[in-house]
Amino acid sequence: MTNKLVIKNIGTMLSGALEEPILDANTVVVEDGKIAAVGKEKDLDIDRADTTVDAKGSALSPGLIDSHVHPVAGDWTPRQTQVNWIDSSMHGGVTTMISAGEAHFPGRPRDPKGVVALAIAAQRSFSAYPGKVKMHAGAPILEKDMVEEDFKFMAEAGVTLLGEIGLGGVKAGDEAKIMVDWARKYGIQSTIHTGGPSIPGSGLIDKDVVLEAGADIIGHINGGHTALPLEQIRCLCEDCSAGIEIVHNGNEKAALYAMRTAFELGEENRVILGTDGPAGSGVQPLGIIRMIAMMSSLGDVAAETVLCFATGNTARVRELDCGLIEVGRAADLVFLDAPQHSAGKNVLEAIGLGDIPGIGMVIIDGEIACNRSRNTPPAVNIPEVI
Repeated sequence: MTNKLVIKNIGTMLSGALEEPILDANTVVVEDGKIAAVGKEKDLDIDRADTTVDAKGSALSPGLIDSHVHPVAGDWTPRQTQVNWIDSSMHGGVTTMISAGEAHFPGRPRDPKGVVALAIAAQRSFSAYPGKVKMHAGAPILEKDMVEEDFKFMAEAGVTLLGEIGLGGVKAGDEAKIMVDWARKYGIQSTIHTGGPSIPGSGLIDKDVVLEAGADIIGHINGGHTALPLEQIRCLCEDCSAGIEIVHNGNEKAALYAMRTAFELGEENRVILGTDGPAGSGVQPLGIIRMIAMMSSLGDVAAETVLCFATGNTARVRELDCGLIEVGRAADLVFLDAPQHSAGKNVLEAIGLGDIPGIGMVIIDGEIACNRSRNTPPAVNIPEVI
């Protein structure tokens, strides 16, 4: 039996797609967790809904995707001695997270068999994670003496990601390239650390290493935390086609420079956002939405465009079924509005002025995951179930 959700009276429909970031629509129909129809209320079948949400004029966006996190067991991070950080991030609009490696796992194994075992265990654990946020985990940190059979075995077991190259024993570009090629052969996407060392055992990964390794994602191109010189960031944007990942826990000047360079090159579709949390600077439940406000306001880029970096761009680069408001996609959705007393007249203007929007509701797979956010400022308009 079909479960039907109808969302109506949407003020601004934010598609997540750079080619058309705002849709001329005010209604979404969801069936069995997937978007079934998008358009004007008068043109859609909104009858016999199991749940109807009145957006009350607030904006609707695809759920935000955090492209770079470091989960450990369940919803816990020993580096910050904090629990429930994943759930708290959901209250910042994040509905999907991508592991860049379970780097903070206490006693993380460094031998090949241990690396493989941890990757499979993390993938299995988070695929059955009882929380509501979708966590794609099980991203092994590469160590020396790993062989092609390790990558084949992990892929067959369901591992789809490599953790940040450079956090483990593999740091040289030529050595990393061999393993990146093995990973790609078996459908595993790779990310490389960029910039200065972040944790004990990591080291400097400069542009030459990044380019030689040929990973799919330039992990935190603005540093995690220490960024490369700006001329090296430009080279990375110019000389490869990898995803340009900009993170909250990095260098803000370098972040804006990387974004502007991508626009200059006509490569803004490669820009994706992450937090790189938990990290030494802490856990930031509002990290992604703060990045959106910062990059829009200080980078002079329309809010609806920057929102695409954390939604449709990331979904396309990461090959996910969410991140866009279009038929057939997972119904992972966030209701946004201007925060109360903002100088902005609407949510997009508020973000463009640097204000964090208020989040009124989060929906994951067509189910209400939370109502008004406990972490954002209160929104002017709050959706209601009617």
